[in-house]
Amino acid sequence: MSLDPLEALSPLDGRYAGKAAPLRAAFSESALMRRRIEVEVEWLLALGDEPAIPEVAPFDPARREALRALYRRFALDDARRIKAIEATTNHDVKAVEYFIKERLAGDAALAPALEFVHFACTSEDINNLAYALMLRDARAEVLLPAIDAAIDTLAGMANAHADLPMLSRTHGQTASPTTLGKELANVVVRLRRQRSQFAASALLGKINGAVGNWNAHVAAYPEVDWPAFSRRFVESLDLEYAAYTTQIEPHDMIAECCDAQRRLNVVLVDLCRDVWGYVSLGYFRQATRAGEVGSSTMPHKVNPIDFENAEGNLGLANALLGHFSEKLPISRFQRDLTDSTVLRALGTAFGHTLVALESLQKGLGKLSADPQRLAADLDGAWEVLAEAVQTVMRRHGLPQPYEQLKALTRGHGIDRAAMQGFIAGLALPDDVRARLLAMTPGSYTGLAARLARDV
Repeated sequence: MSLDPLEALSPLDGRYAGKAAPLRAAFSESALMRRRIEVEVEWLLALGDEPAIPEVAPFDPARREALRALYRRFALDDARRIKAIEATTNHDVKAVEYFIKERLAGDAALAPALEFVHFACTSEDINNLAYALMLRDARAEVLLPAIDAAIDTLAGMANAHADLPMLSRTHGQTASPTTLGKELANVVVRLRRQRSQFAASALLGKINGAVGNWNAHVAAYPEVDWPAFSRRFVESLDLEYAAYTTQIEPHDMIAECCDAQRRLNVVLVDLCRDVWGYVSLGYFRQATRAGEVGSSTMPHKVNPIDFENAEGNLGLANALLGHFSEKLPISRFQRDLTDSTVLRALGTAFGHTLVALESLQKGLGKLSADPQRLAADLDGAWEVLAEAVQTVMRRHGLPQPYEQLKALTRGHGIDRAAMQGFIAGLALPDDVRARLLAMTPGSYTGLAARLARDV
């Protein structure tokens, strides 16, 4: 029975289904089944390639293709069959094993290998590799492209607005001016750093039996170098090898990956809140669309809903990501089952992240800077030149420069005439005085423009 999105319990399968859809291929239960089959099949093929295990003959190209087709052509009907088997086994990984054996039983050439499906494996040998593969593909194919798109958009905006002066607000109060582009450039640099750490988070895997010691493996084939065999197998899946584990790969690598995504999301929350504030100040205008409304009662409203939506989804994502990083590396003795329950929600955390990134992109696409509003705020804040004036006074040895400017400006605004009148009375070289008199809040931006263009 298909689920109507309007009846979905989770907004990721309902309201946000379209935005979260790209992650289904990586994190759905069907995707988990497919990855489990991939690990089981590749393990069986590796056993067949090992001369010291003569009971499993090497598979010819046709049989190798037939085995790999089990996961490469995995379909929804196959997933349903596994669920039907699980209804009897009450064990999801065992259901996958039985599904594979069911498919192999009809091929006389594969039948001898039947009992080497899941050979010497604990469920976690399969699961940890399956989840690592899911994370690898979700990161490479969906999350990083979405992150890169946001960074590229922000970098383009930073360059476009590199020279547009803007009043800073430290502690919410008027402060030395910057440019709009430079403030966006700050975010770009932060995101690039976190993105690189997220991309570089190692994905590890293990396949060493019930408690990590290859007990059953050695009992059956003591002559095989199982640590070396396992390393080759894990690395053949394009994962890093974890040599020391209990029954489970300890999940430190998942915690690292989640923490990296979480830090990146925190930077995005900071951005959303600042853009929200700049919209409120009128520094940014938002494009309107015919037919849209901003309020059910106030017709004039154009709310920054995309940034609010992004911030909310980032908060949901980070609540889960934080739980993953704190919980998953903890397992009682050699293993308890709490990680199995929690791991199934990985897609939810990254799903909310993806929804947030799409909302952010949508919101950024609606923004246009308002130079007149930015200029008006600057022109009303001549007190910000106090920093420049007192610093020049220090250079030229004038008495109590900070104190003089404090008396002139602190706690009350001053206009152009007051600031320039003060400068005109300073005992400074003529060219220095002229340079200060020519300075305006809009021109006092230091190297902001250059920094923005260089991002």
